[in-house]
Amino acid sequence: MNDTSPLRGVRVLDLTRLLPGPVCSLHLADLGADVIKIEDTGAGDYVPPILRAIINRNKRGIRIDLKQQSGLEVFLRLVRSADIVIEGFRPGVADRLGISYDVLSKLNPKLVYCSISGYGQTGPYRDAPGHDLNYCGFTGVADQIGFDAQSPALSNVPLADLMGGTLTALMGIQAALFDAQRSGRGRYVDMSISDGVLAHAVMPLATLGTHGHTYPAGGDTLSGGLPCYGLYRTRDGRFMAVGALERKFWDRFCDLIERPDLKDKHRSHDKAVNRAVHAELTGLFASQEQEYWAERFKDNDCCVTPVLKLEEALQHEQFRARDMVLETEHPTYGPVTQAACPVRMSQFRFSLRRHAPLPGEHTREVLKEAGLSDADIDDLSSTRAVV
Repeated sequence: MNDTSPLRGVRVLDLTRLLPGPVCSLHLADLGADVIKIEDTGAGDYVPPILRAIINRNKRGIRIDLKQQSGLEVFLRLVRSADIVIEGFRPGVADRLGISYDVLSKLNPKLVYCSISGYGQTGPYRDAPGHDLNYCGFTGVADQIGFDAQSPALSNVPLADLMGGTLTALMGIQAALFDAQRSGRGRYVDMSISDGVLAHAVMPLATLGTHGHTYPAGGDTLSGGLPCYGLYRTRDGRFMAVGALERKFWDRFCDLIERPDLKDKHRSHDKAVNRAVHAELTGLFASQEQEYWAERFKDNDCCVTPVLKLEEALQHEQFRARDMVLETEHPTYGPVTQAACPVRMSQFRFSLRRHAPLPGEHTREVLKEAGLSDADIDDLSSTRAVV
């Protein structure tokens, strides 16, 4: 079968663990890159098994002890034929291990090398530890999430890790890869997760630029300040999402709820009016269950939808029609339900080429491709330089 994947032939060495880096390399793997997940010979990547299965599909897995000279030499051998290296160590660790960009680029000038860290390789916070919540909080993003200033919200979709880390790193990597193909020179990509999430805080930045300050959580255009854009609880404790920002959608919405008197109260500059309309809609939606409202607004052009649970979304006809639900049986981890690759493009169809690897599952295979003999690999394994 002819491989038409857009990243076919691209070799990625992924040294990351947990979430931002592995999801970045997941997207590369889904688009056809040969991603080799490299774990140490100790704890390795310690994410839970099901999460490991979800974010490491279409990759191969090897284990190398970079602290042993023989293990380091194996890694350097792999670098010579790689296109991309991704690492997620604290700043300075790659230098101490002898695998910095300065070292690797001398072996492979076309190499694209991406470092993903919480605060980047420079600045007074470069060495500070952190997690998604810290980066959202530090950049003013967490301050904008929640129903009001007294009720900040936590998200089970890690915004900073995935938007600020994964997707922004992916953008930088692919831009550098594109240039390396035409210039013959790779680049160093310094990806700060906190920089990435700050750069995408465009709505509160617009409010700041307009008013000189941000509004508290729940008070701006997209966070609950307008009755035409918000979440409303239904009688059964579920929610409906009303997104009638444009007047045409609002007018249609008012017709469907039989409240034409609300049409001229769409986006009032009077906060008292907005509060009154919000109270009216709160009472209205609380009078019926979600199923009633979902059916009422289905196929009506007004941007009102039910707030689904994930298990409901996975069964929804829209995502099934788009082949976004991937139900598999991992040989070790058992049944795994995943979201498929969201990228659609001509001459490419996403497929599960291989299950997420077990730690070191492809060590021998990858090292033999790199020219090592079985005897060489056995010697390395005897000292646990590779596993």
